Amino acid sequence: MLDWESALANTPDISFIDNRGVDDIRSEMVADYEAYISAATGETVTLDRSSPHRMELYAAADQIYQAMQYIDRAGKQNLLKYSYGGFLDNLGLFKGTTRNQATAASTTIRFTLSAERPSVVSIPKGTRVAMEGVIYFATDEYAEIPIGGMTVDVPATCTVAGEGGNGYEIGDLSTIVDPVPYVASASNITPTSGGANIESDESYKERIYLAPGAYSTAGPEDSYIYHAKSYSPAVGDVEVTSDQAAGTVDVVFLMTDGSKPNEDAIDGMLDYLSARNLRPMTDLVRVAAPDEVPYTIALTYYINRSDSARAVSIQQSVTVAVSEYVSWQRTIGRDINPDELRARIMAAGAKRIVVTAPTYTVVPGTKVGVLQGDPSVSYGGLEDD
Repeated sequence: MLDWESALANTPDISFIDNRGVDDIRSEMVADYEAYISAATGETVTLDRSSPHRMELYAAADQIYQAMQYIDRAGKQNLLKYSYGGFLDNLGLFKGTTRNQATAASTTIRFTLSAERPSVVSIPKGTRVAMEGVIYFATDEYAEIPIGGMTVDVPATCTVAGEGGNGYEIGDLSTIVDPVPYVASASNITPTSGGANIESDESYKERIYLAPGAYSTAGPEDSYIYHAKSYSPAVGDVEVTSDQAAGTVDVVFLMTDGSKPNEDAIDGMLDYLSARNLRPMTDLVRVAAPDEVPYTIALTYYINRSDSARAVSIQQSVTVAVSEYVSWQRTIGRDINPDELRARIMAAGAKRIVVTAPTYTVVPGTKVGVLQGDPSVSYGGLEDD
């Protein structure tokens, strides 16, 4: 668990209605009614369980309790631990922090002529190239292929913001949507990356928590982490180390999907953190992707015979659990821990697991565990309880 998550988890739970439930409200209303009527009539009044008056009070108690729930929620939305959605956006303004909006993936597209031309060939800004009509990228700027030239490389951005534009490999984008005279082909020469969905509540909470460290320039560790995460919503895990004697600050980061940043993202982060109004003059900032510590997954699991009716669903749950473990493991500085894998598979319904790999491995604070190849997960069958 990260420091900010621990801080919020260890903060005492708060109830603005003193943890009262609907049964408490019903009991209080019945007791108040009996006490009031008894005092008014001079006779002890007790409502039977089937009394119409008791049913009326119960119905009113349900509505009153619902109103109390709104009151409780309204109070909690002023607290970072409980806030979410639009409430969290408003809470962030108190720290001068706004939610990162969705960004579009980018790449570089190379346009190639069918033959050399005696005149310049213009590539208009906004020229679109696609992958069989599935995803579209438009050029960011006007470009020209000079006389005697055959190609020009142009930066391009996905026409739709979000993670959907990420992950297209070199050459995947090859369909010219907006034809350009004399241009025979177009293709992306870098993988598409940098797209991110709108910042999640959890990520935004972390930045709000870290925001006080950013009131000055990027000096303390929390401040560097805050500013690194503010660079782009596509930035995920960030770790910062420093050598005070040498005056160096090393920043390593991953993208939100756990992938390594490409050179464009690394250079962009370095430029952002090196701004004169952000970086202390004495700091030499260095940015890189974390080094990888490879591991593999090889295991066999068994299911209780008494759970045979659920065997198929358990197998599906185990597959999901392994996938979630791989995502969980892609955190900078997180030791490779087979016990976490076992716990997730057991929670999915397995009876027992024989894990051959991975073995427990310490991962230094600037490295990240990365799965090599596909997980080898075998179902060993049913066993007696």
